[in-house]
Amino acid sequence: VQLQASGGGLVQPGDSLRLSCVASGFTLDDYAIGWFRQVPGKEPEGVSCHGNSERRIYYGDSVNGRFTISRDNAKNTVYLQMNNLKLEDTALYYCVARQGCLTEGYIYRGQGTLVTVSS
Repeated sequence: VQLQASGGGLVQPGDSLRLSCVASGFTLDDYAIGWFRQVPGKEPEGVSCHGNSERRIYYGDSVNGRFTISRDNAKNTVYLQMNNLKLEDTALYYCVARQGCLTEGYIYRGQGTLVTVSS
């Protein structure tokens, strides 16, 4: 059972990136999938979540309007399209599988992919 996040990199302010979260060993559609980010010394921040059965989508205030989450169940993958990146978006991004977007905790967690926004 594994969640693999990828797609991070070094970009400039205003650029775009698309992160991928691929599930193996379980069916991603059975879970809500959330993206979190963390900067050293700070608490994790919820970025976005895509619900499973109800298909509701949530975004953090700091990314609303710039980031878009989507899921491709045929590929067992959830994407996070990040546009108009800002310096403060720099963080380690990781995905989690959880029972629901509004439930605490997670069932599975990926190892993360680093996004660095720098001029």
